[in-house]
Amino acid sequence: MELVVDKWNGFQEFYQGCLEKADKRVENWLLMESYTPTLVMTLMYLVTVKLGIEFMKTREAFKLKYTLFIYNMGLVLLNFHIFFELITATTRRNYSYTCQPVDYSDNPDEMRIAKALWWYYFSKCLEFLDTIFFVLRKKNNQVSFLHVYHHATMFPIWWIGVKWVPGGQSFFGAMINSFIHVIMYTYYGISVLGPEFQKYLWWKRYLTKIQLLQFFIGMVYAAQSLYFECEYPSWMQYMALGYGITIISLFMNFYIRAYIMPNKTREKPAESSNGTAKNGHFQNGDARTNGHVEHKKTK
Repeated sequence: MELVVDKWNGFQEFYQGCLEKADKRVENWLLMESYTPTLVMTLMYLVTVKLGIEFMKTREAFKLKYTLFIYNMGLVLLNFHIFFELITATTRRNYSYTCQPVDYSDNPDEMRIAKALWWYYFSKCLEFLDTIFFVLRKKNNQVSFLHVYHHATMFPIWWIGVKWVPGGQSFFGAMINSFIHVIMYTYYGISVLGPEFQKYLWWKRYLTKIQLLQFFIGMVYAAQSLYFECEYPSWMQYMALGYGITIISLFMNFYIRAYIMPNKTREKPAESSNGTAKNGHFQNGDARTNGHVEHKKTK
């Protein structure tokens, strides 16, 4: 027991020491004073998903057509705001795309960048609703490990980013990802309007490709800054590389199962449902980006 107490005290001292090195500009912003609220909300998300699936087993699925449309369009606007703020402010500050140290000054453009990164962090909390809506609509096949892992990690990871490095190299990944999310949530918003709009969504396959591309670009970006010993916290870059490896591995697995494997069975006779391939597509549904695989009921 005494050993446990000593380790806990040691952890608290380490944590307090880290907090002393955090960016003072953001310490009084919403959710930024302590890591606890972010961790608690992430845990609540995981518990809600688990219990929600059980709760919905004996209940009718919710439709939520217009709720989903408004939600997706709201995220389109939020991500466009983040992208616009980052690209505008970093251009005005002549940010380097190879090595950009963090500027902790109160320069108006630097504050715009920091605030945009906070909104990016907070958007990851709002995106928990992606999964909750899947659960309420009984789209449990879309609640994949990739989907839950991605949502449950981005929110706490970006708390760390905003707390210590809300600027510098951090801008690049958030700027690229927010732009991708503008496209992605536009797709989701249109897709919930009904079958008559499906003809406008022929480009959904390319969403997964650009998702993968952005992760590869992010890893190259982090690796080159480490190679050139950029004046930016190396621990943040190593964390980005490690996380990127896990995400790329999961996305590649998703892409192979969703697109490559069905193509290989295109010439084979059609089999019964339960996820078998037919005509190059999953019998129970088609693949969606961001690790979402929508399974449609056959008639």
